[in-house]
Amino acid sequence: MRTGSRSWSRVWCSLIAVGMGLAGGWTGRAQDGFPAKTGVSSVQRPMAALVPTAVFPVAGHPDWMAVTPDGLWVTSSSADHVVRLNARTNQVDHVVTVSRPCSGLAIGFGGLWIPSCGGHKLVEVDAITGKPWREVAAVPADSEGGVTTGAGSVWMVSAAGEAPPAQAGKRQPVPEKVVLDRIDPVKGVVVARIPLPDGSYNPLFAAGMVWVTSNRGNALVRVDPKTNSVAGSTPTGRMPRFLTYGAGSLWTLNQGDGTVTRIDARTGKSLATIAAGIPGLGGEIAFGAGKVWATVFGYPITRIDPQTNRVTAQWTGAGGDSIRVAMGSVWLSYLMGAKVARIPVPES
Repeated sequence: MRTGSRSWSRVWCSLIAVGMGLAGGWTGRAQDGFPAKTGVSSVQRPMAALVPTAVFPVAGHPDWMAVTPDGLWVTSSSADHVVRLNARTNQVDHVVTVSRPCSGLAIGFGGLWIPSCGGHKLVEVDAITGKPWREVAAVPADSEGGVTTGAGSVWMVSAAGEAPPAQAGKRQPVPEKVVLDRIDPVKGVVVARIPLPDGSYNPLFAAGMVWVTSNRGNALVRVDPKTNSVAGSTPTGRMPRFLTYGAGSLWTLNQGDGTVTRIDARTGKSLATIAAGIPGLGGEIAFGAGKVWATVFGYPITRIDPQTNRVTAQWTGAGGDSIRVAMGSVWLSYLMGAKVARIPVPES
């Protein structure tokens, strides 16, 4: 994912520079004010060692992904569309036009929920066919935010009050004051707006709570759907952005220091902060096949074992920016390569 905390033009130039740098072997250099990526050298191996079973061409810059029982949806904001990848045929079978799809994807209530940074709204389409269903008047606060479903609702972070005014030819400014919108999936309306700590953008429903990373506050915030209020927060590594759930825990990818923090979903207590050596722009984290998987430029796949809270394997090279593990495969987007690779889950 692309970081949303800077102006769009600066971010895009940084990403191009990073992508070019990776091709030249610059993974050890600091990028855009972040620490240098070092990874975990003792468990590293080349991406060339992983042979995809399928490679899907996706025009533009493929990014966010969401899994269905027999496939996967992927966004491409620069191409104004969301594409469905069929896991049975290993072919693209549906393309849905959405103005600058951003801020994640979520499956729920039979629909695929797509934040639109171009249309300043939330779009719902059929999760299987892509047929348009409705548009919701909810504006994503940050292109690098997120959307999630659970507790009978759809949840997305929006600007508190009026969104900052957009300027011609420039990306919508990212608001610091934000709220968590709770959306009725039947009526398609916002039914509650829950204040969040400044700089909190990425929600995930898990274990009966909505968890939101506070990128500015270096914390994971939990919201109780029963009260529509913040129930507490837990310190994380620096600048947490993306998060996932598995093995009874929340896992945050911390862009500021390249660590991964594990938080007990029952108690809200921090269990571990794991050194992965993958700080910087973009990235994502997912849980699947009993493991935690992270991706950033230069280190497209990092695998963490929940049994030991250690990085057990790390693949280096070109590729990465979004990752999912499902249907016996690792699905990896190549933001700079206009493709998504389907790779057998590596066992070693």
